[in-house]
Amino acid sequence: MSVIGSLIFCTDCGNLLDAVASASKVIKCSQCLAEYPTKDFENLIVTTRSAETAFPSSLRQKKSVVKTSLGRHEQEDEGATIKEKCPQCGKDEMQYYSLQLRSADEGATVFYSCTDCGYKFSTNN
Repeated sequence: MSVIGSLIFCTDCGNLLDAVASASKVIKCSQCLAEYPTKDFENLIVTTRSAETAFPSSLRQKKSVVKTSLGRHEQEDEGATIKEKCPQCGKDEMQYYSLQLRSADEGATVFYSCTDCGYKFSTNN
């Protein structure tokens, strides 16, 4: 007999043997009629494990790092400059950038920064 996982194969012909019946003293191969004592399977313990890579996922392959926080210096250097009036000082130029902070089916959060006075605010789209 040959055991692979929870499957038991006949070593004579390679046929898959039927499950061990508790009342039977032997397992008989239906192809070559070879017999195997059921006592050989009494202490059979089957342990299965799967590796993290066993079930590849297209989502896992597309996984990307989402930028969730910015340092103080990064905020000042990032973003596009637009014609937007600063609510604090009234200058017509601000920088902005957006981040997806909420779930994917909701809009992004837009962060504004005045290029003159440094006033900052955000809006949810």
